[in-house]
Amino acid sequence: MAVSSDTSPTSAPVVPDDVAEAAPATSAGPLDGLKAEAAEHAAARGHYRRGWLVRRVLLVSDIVALLGAFLVVELFFQGSTVVDRIGIRWEAPIFVATLPLWVVAAKVYGLYDRDEQNAEHSTADEFPSIFHLVTVAVWVFFALSWITGLTDPSQAKLATFWGVAILGITACRVAGRSIARSRPSYVQNALIIGAGEVGQSIARKLLNHSEYAINVVGFVDSTPAGPRKDLGDIHLLGSLDSVREVVSAHDVERVIVAFSKESDEELLEVARSLKDLDVQVDIVPRLFEIIGPRMRINSIEGVSMVSMPPLRLSHSSRLLKRSFDLVVATASIVVLSPFLLVIALMIKLDSSGPLLFTQVRMGARDRKFRIYKFRTMVHGADSQKSALLDLNKHASGDARMFKVPGDPRVTRVGRLLRRYSLDELPQLFNVFKGEMSLVGPRPLVLDEDEFVKEWARQRLALRPGMTGYWQILGRTDIPFSEMVKLDYLYVTNWTLGGDLKVVARTIPAILRSQDAY
Repeated sequence: MAVSSDTSPTSAPVVPDDVAEAAPATSAGPLDGLKAEAAEHAAARGHYRRGWLVRRVLLVSDIVALLGAFLVVELFFQGSTVVDRIGIRWEAPIFVATLPLWVVAAKVYGLYDRDEQNAEHSTADEFPSIFHLVTVAVWVFFALSWITGLTDPSQAKLATFWGVAILGITACRVAGRSIARSRPSYVQNALIIGAGEVGQSIARKLLNHSEYAINVVGFVDSTPAGPRKDLGDIHLLGSLDSVREVVSAHDVERVIVAFSKESDEELLEVARSLKDLDVQVDIVPRLFEIIGPRMRINSIEGVSMVSMPPLRLSHSSRLLKRSFDLVVATASIVVLSPFLLVIALMIKLDSSGPLLFTQVRMGARDRKFRIYKFRTMVHGADSQKSALLDLNKHASGDARMFKVPGDPRVTRVGRLLRRYSLDELPQLFNVFKGEMSLVGPRPLVLDEDEFVKEWARQRLALRPGMTGYWQILGRTDIPFSEMVKLDYLYVTNWTLGGDLKVVARTIPAILRSQDAY
């Protein structure tokens, strides 16, 4: 194939001018209708909130999945249904009788409580728990069957139920969460304590991610500082002393403490005073920029401490990550080969020029490599870049990144490929060669890499990835500085389970209604 070198890449009081600068209202999104309906019915719904809704939806999903798995297995093994010694079927009533035990076990595994607490929680996050729960339950059933002699299911039958139950519970939970998230009761009203830079950043993230269904009603802060931009109608609702009144008036379910100039004693008193109001209190920790999912809470004499693991990955961890990359990349190349040929044909018929685009990127340990992509721009697009500098999305903010919405150099087929990140499939060959990883830091062009200094260069301790936190949390919408912090957190908190979660969340992120350019 020929290769090109073009460049792919609720109402609130008005804030005084000396406190904050109100920005234009954000455009209507998929969450706006739910927010309006949620506000209209807030007083009537009482305790019918996100936790109440999700727990019941997931309960029904689990029961449906388990009954479905049992029915599938019974139909598949229809000729070998087990009967007791006097010829009466016992399997069905015994299984139905054990359903409450399944629910209790799922509760013990925490499978009904995490959506209310963690806005980012998804079925992918709990798949290991589902796998473990079903595995343990099947083994317990096998042991009890052998001890009591009431039933004698074959190993094949148990193995089939095990696999079908895992897939069924996972699929039904995905469908159940989709239904729950379409209901007004799923929307959580949130109040942010602290109208400074951190509080504004949290509000901006929640505005940009409507899938979290968290409606920020406003800020409270006795001494707010700094103008707010791009926050729509999110304003200051009062001082720290008015937190309880604001929580009650706006039916707040979640209070986020995001720093304030008030003393720690005052913030502690406010947090403690909220416990009788049935609200969740989220506290943004100090040094949050380096606190990731691998951090552990330890204690000494009742004093909680956040422990950071060593940055260095062991040889076994690196070998495990590389083995995972190699197996998945090889299998994907073989399975997707016909699809890759179809894409290549579409590119060739759509516009003149080479099929592939290559570009030098910075890899692990400062080793440069050539990244492979399907060509999505007209031939010679690099020579037109200077004429588009004024259209750079980050020109008025962080010009270290060059992203042009609606880039006129992109071809018709290229726009489709970019929309669903199909242009990045040739990077599977980079993964196979050991230049990239399936999951990792964002592969930066050399001009962007020059701005990564000091501690941030630790992001290159692992190979760049086809996907990563930057992909699932915002793609082109994430500023350069935040992208670097996300990469640093990934490298310093790597686990194989974390990689699996990122892979599982990549497809929903790609399908989400947003542009990629």
